[in-house]
Amino acid sequence: MAVRLSAVAFKHAKDLVASRHYIYDDRDAWSEHRPTAQQENEFIRQHGFNEYAKWYLGINDERPEHTKGRYEFPYGDFENVHRCGVLSAESRAGQYKHFDIEKAAHQLHLMMDPGRGASAHRRSRASVKAAR
Repeated sequence: MAVRLSAVAFKHAKDLVASRHYIYDDRDAWSEHRPTAQQENEFIRQHGFNEYAKWYLGINDERPEHTKGRYEFPYGDFENVHRCGVLSAESRAGQYKHFDIEKAAHQLHLMMDPGRGASAHRRSRASVKAAR
């Protein structure tokens, strides 16, 4: 599998975090916070695959363009970066030896760390769920 870091998605994620469009949520909340297939399809319908691709740190060059399967390692909900999504991407990328993606996710994780000077945008699980 030829999965590589998407420089466009990584820049998009860094820009979102820098402008405080992120949610500092619980580590294990990604299964609850990640967009559903229906939400993904609606986002693609409204914005197209180029915008959709910005929300995935990995590109699988072996998959056809303009398919959801081409994009891997999601990190947000099409509005905000989620800490739990970044941590999930970091962990899975390391597990599958996609070290460029792991390193990028780790950098995003550090950017969101309130101990490193960033002001975290915290919301509870309930408020994230209610926002959907």
